[in-house]
Amino acid sequence: MDTLDDDRDARALDEAECLRLLDTAAIGRIAFTEGALPAVQPVTFVRGGREIYVPTHPGSAVAAASRGAVVAFEVDEVDVGARTGWNVTVVGPSRLIADPAEVRRLDGLGGGPWVPSGAHCYVGVQVRLVRGRRIGPRPAPAAAPAAPAGLSPAGAGMPSWVG
Repeated sequence: MDTLDDDRDARALDEAECLRLLDTAAIGRIAFTEGALPAVQPVTFVRGGREIYVPTHPGSAVAAASRGAVVAFEVDEVDVGARTGWNVTVVGPSRLIADPAEVRRLDGLGGGPWVPSGAHCYVGVQVRLVRGRRIGPRPAPAAAPAAPAGLSPAGAGMPSWVG
């Protein structure tokens, strides 16, 4: 656990929590390589099992860069005023999904591009590495356990009748 200040801390999230949070986000960011340089683009997505599906168009930079390449995908939620939030990052190999029957199936999951045009496709990102972190209020310290009956309040292990 990283210490941030007196009232907040950061903790790593386990994979189950990361996947649960991933399903709550409406927009994510896909990181890929374009022209030998890193690029990041906001995208809509749906998740099916161990794969994230990003709708795009066949000629897009995301589609061109994602044919078998390892990419990263990130979602987050932030409360700037409270300085709290969480993020989840997935890393895995990608694939272009252009088969019309598969595209229709993925459309049925609630996907589809925001910008309408003729044909669209999907980039699938396999969920291979998942990491997440939450920054939030520091948990309250646990109360000190009460002294067992018959022991002195000092808890020195001495019965209270020993003087």
